[in-house]
Amino acid sequence: MDDIQATILDRLRGSGGGKAFTPKDFLDVGRRDAVDQALSRLVRKGDICRLGRGLYYYPRTNPRLGIAVQPDIDDIADALARKTGTRIAPSGATAANRLGLSTQVPAKPVYLTDGRSRRVQVGDTEIVIKHAAPKNLPIGSGISATVIQALRYIGRDAVTPEVVSRIRRKLSGTQKAQLRNDSRYIIDWIADTVRLIVNKEEEVVAHG
Repeated sequence: MDDIQATILDRLRGSGGGKAFTPKDFLDVGRRDAVDQALSRLVRKGDICRLGRGLYYYPRTNPRLGIAVQPDIDDIADALARKTGTRIAPSGATAANRLGLSTQVPAKPVYLTDGRSRRVQVGDTEIVIKHAAPKNLPIGSGISATVIQALRYIGRDAVTPEVVSRIRRKLSGTQKAQLRNDSRYIIDWIADTVRLIVNKEEEVVAHG
């Protein structure tokens, strides 16, 4: 059991902290019951924090405030998807707000899934997960799903050079590469917008 705890803790420390995870992320380390017991002991020792049933995170400290920072909602949603073996993507309104394309703040973050609908309480935040047909869920990485859902939400006519620039600034080089790859599976006008996002030298938005 001590070996399992040490292995889990070493892996979490190597990740840099601040990420949500579930017991399923460590089933290569030991049996499920042994992993569950190891995580419970790490919580009691204060090495990790529990977000909810079967949901944890390794604390990352805000250097300015000196307090532990919880994972962001998208990261928690990704962990829930791994936990249940389902696909999860932010709703259009949630995605647009996350990317700064909408000033409307959803009362509760809403995510779509090909699994069952449910509500998950994480601290003071309730995450609403709604079932959707698989065809309505974007294919690709989490950040690609967020961008695609946000663009669908604001609509083709609302895509301006400022929107393109704002999304571009939110993405790392790796995320842009993922978005470019995932754009092969989406409708033409969104694919054209993605091309503009990942290619900075293009300044005019093509509406296709």
